[in-house]
Parts: sequence; C-alpha cells; structure tokens
Amino acid sequence: MTETTRDPRLVVEVLSEALPYIQRFSGKTVVVKYGGNAMTEDTLIDSFARNMVLMKEVGINPVVVHGGGPQIGDLLSKLKIESRFVNGMRVTDSQTMDVVEMVLGGLVNKGIVNLINQCGGKAIGLTGKDGAQIRARKLKVEHKTPEMTAPEIIDIGHVGEVEHISTDLIEMLAERDFIPVIAPIGVDAQGHSYNINADLVAGKVAEALGAEKLMLLTNVAGLMNAEGEVLTGLTTAQVDGLIADGTIHGGMLPKIRCALDAVKGGVRSAHIIDGRVPHATLLEIFTNAGVGTLITDAEQQGNDSA
Repeated sequence: MTETTRDPRLVVEVLSEALPYIQRFSGKTVVVKYGGNAMTEDTLIDSFARNMVLMKEVGINPVVVHGGGPQIGDLLSKLKIESRFVNGMRVTDSQTMDVVEMVLGGLVNKGIVNLINQCGGKAIGLTGKDGAQIRARKLKVEHKTPEMTAPEIIDIGHVGEVEHISTDLIEMLAERDFIPVIAPIGVDAQGHSYNINADLVAGKVAEALGAEKLMLLTNVAGLMNAEGEVLTGLTTAQVDGLIADGTIHGGMLPKIRCALDAVKGGVRSAHIIDGRVPHATLLEIFTNAGVGTLITDAEQQGNDSA
C-alpha cells in the first residue's frame, strides 16, 4: 500500500460514523464564522472550501460570515494609512471605512466565493448592505478609570453593532442551493456603512435564522480551563460561571459571549473550534470526538454530542 493509498476499511468506517450526523442535520442551517489561520494558510483555505461544498451536498445549509482584519491592515499599511485600535477595535474613519469595504466586500469576499465555486459549490458573496440585511448602529465605546465619576465615550468612527438582521435574502439563496458568503458590513437608516465584528455578526445571523449550529473558527484548540485543558462540552450556566470566576477572560471573552448569546437566543449549539486543523468543521459536525468546545442549553446537554 503506497503512502497515498487509503485503506478502504477506514473510508467505510468514517462514512459509517458520519451517517447518523448527516441524517440528523440534513435540512438544518449551520452558520460558520471564517477567519484566523483558516483564512491565511493554503491547505486550510482549500479544506474549508471543500467542507462547505460537502455540507451543502449532504443537505446541510451552510452560511459563511467572514472576517479579514489582517488583510485590511496590510492594505492600510500599503496605502500608508495608520491603524489605531481602542479596546481591540480598529478606529475607522471615513478613509479607513473605504478600505474596509474594498477588502471585506471585494477582495476577501470574492476570494472565498471563488474558492467554493472552484470546489463545485455555488456561492454568492454579499455584504450586510445588500438587501439591507444587516441594519447597524454606531458602537459606543466607554472608558472609565477608578478616579472618573462618569465613563468617557470614545468615538471610534464607523464601527458598529447589529441592530437587526433581515434573513429574506439569505433564506432565498439557501433554498436555491447557493451558499451565502457574508462580509460583516452593516448599514444604518441614513445609509452610513459600519464595520462590525465578524463573530458578532455570525452570532446574530445564526439567531435570526434559528440555526442548528453556530461555528466560530479560532486560532486556539477551544475554551480552556485554568490547567490548560480543553473544555469539550459546556452548558450556558457553566459558561456563565467560568466568566464570573475569571477563567474566561481577555481576547476569548467577546467570542464566548457571542456564542453564549446565540445559544440563549435560540441557536441549538455553538462551537468554538480550532481552525488550524484541516477539515475542522466536518470533524466537529460528523465525528464523535470533535475539535473544540461545544456550548448548549442545559436541557439540550446530552442530546448534542456534535
């Protein structure tokens, strides 16, 4: 048997393990936030595109929401536009917002669409401005120190939060066997554009669609406890406890809050998965082991092993 020859028995075993999950999730919607290493390493990019096509082929309806922070930073640098951050969020003036729209709505979005199409899928790229599907409002950032009597409101420009998600366009595309690929750009009632955190958009899209799963691809193995061990299955109450005792903190906190809010908002399960693992989305959906942290409501615990 050569190095590239697969043992047929292994192939059959994998398909057999996947079958009950395929049957269970056929016809369901899975919202995937795509970013991090999975978006920048060639082998991971290819495996992600193939994963989305395979999910669609077995009857699951994937909806992709993508980031693009590093790509935005690269173009801003080339244009000699300074990048500034407040609380981890990019200060986005009008000039920077133009770059954000070019990168997220153009270069990155169409690149993902093209990859999925090259793998045999039918993807269509959108921003939240198309069909006004992501209604946004300006994000207010507060800064307070112990000596301040009232918090200071910091203006970080065209950075927004989700006010409302319209699902008509997404649902219409999914029904016609397209894979929607959404850039996290929203629009307010006056037509102003806003850059919104992709995790937040993915969570709100999943809530609005009543999705079966929200999957957030990260650059870590999952949510870890104080001993550095991956916590594979948690209820929303357990997650609340881990936030309260400080186990979940720093950069992971906003992502976990997004997943937590989605599950509390009706999404059946949220997954924090390691996007550095090839085919991570399929491993999490179609195998018993998975590759990350699963969050469900208490009454669903035990019924959601994938």
